[in-house]
Amino acid sequence: MTAQFNITSLRQQFPALDQHCNGQPLVYLDSAATTQKPKVVIETIQQYYSGHNANVHRGSHTLTASATAQFEQARATVQQFIHAADSKEIIWTRGATEALNLIAQTYARNTLQAGDEILVSEIEHHANIVPWQIVAEQTGAKVVKIPMLPDCTLDMAAFSQRLSNKTKIVAIAHVTNVTGTRNPVEEMIEAAHKVGAVTVIDGAQAVAHEQVDVQALDADFYVFSGHKIFAPAGIGVLYGKKALLEAMPPWHGGGKMVEKVSFDGTTFSALPGKFEAGTPNVAGSLAFAAAINWFQSIDREGAEHHIQALRQQALEGIRDIDDLRIVGLQPEASLFSFVVDGVHHQDIATLLDQQGIALRAGHHCAHPMMDALGLKGTLRVSLAMYNTAQDVERFIAALHKACSLL
Repeated sequence: MTAQFNITSLRQQFPALDQHCNGQPLVYLDSAATTQKPKVVIETIQQYYSGHNANVHRGSHTLTASATAQFEQARATVQQFIHAADSKEIIWTRGATEALNLIAQTYARNTLQAGDEILVSEIEHHANIVPWQIVAEQTGAKVVKIPMLPDCTLDMAAFSQRLSNKTKIVAIAHVTNVTGTRNPVEEMIEAAHKVGAVTVIDGAQAVAHEQVDVQALDADFYVFSGHKIFAPAGIGVLYGKKALLEAMPPWHGGGKMVEKVSFDGTTFSALPGKFEAGTPNVAGSLAFAAAINWFQSIDREGAEHHIQALRQQALEGIRDIDDLRIVGLQPEASLFSFVVDGVHHQDIATLLDQQGIALRAGHHCAHPMMDALGLKGTLRVSLAMYNTAQDVERFIAALHKACSLL
């Protein structure tokens, strides 16, 4: 049973929010880049290394048996979180970026041929563009852009026109990281499957803000990172439909991903082991599960209402700043991006940082989108459930002060 959302008690669970930055109490508005961590996640890492540290799936002693059991229970927790059909469909990775590269270098490299096409949207993070460009060069396939409209949503008419029997992969973000655009992934997955294409969904920005059901989506692959959903950095998830994963060759070779090795040949492990060579991030996996369990104990609907109220407060508080433009404002997103015409975004970010306000400035690893907008970069405010109305008030005051100095 989840508790009713209470910002005061929730915020107390995040020790990093109590620190000062440049002599000012920290206002953290960069959660789309990485979320801060609740105590239970930090304590899980400490408890693993102080009392349960052992390698998994190796050895016969009690510590390794205990670590292995916890490691596989963490996998089951992720499975249930995204409603996958089988825990074997959950592959641990270092993050969404590694997961996307794994798909590109195993599934795509072994199935694409010259003349095949990969549809990738113009509003993607570089992590969902570059791997497809690399595999296209390796195979002779072609990356085809799905353009965006002026409001920073996808041009669905262009998507329909460019989707064809040549399309073998459609790679899109569930939610984008620059404007918070929520792509119509349900519609796009259905359309892709009609032409026999496989879908790859980057869920890094979605899983912290909406319930994800990979079976209901019918996504072929779905990837996300722990650090954007209150878990540590360096741990992430690749979900893939079991039949696809079973047909894919391994990517990395080493320990754990083999059944038998000889100089006459090697027999690889079954799922999920064949994709998890070497010693895994056991502590990260356990902390990821702890983050999910903690997250599911929160009143998520109440948290999202809280975030939306804060975003509206921020937008109303800065709308009277001269030459300030919101870029591609989306309904019900957890973030927004803006520019102040005639002023470099980094100059504003520096002045905000001096006042203890931490937000993101730059191209947000989305050069194609910035090019389409005719911008070098933007400032991005990204909110999480631990932010407060006082945080937003300080941001508004700091931004007004910064703009008055430039």
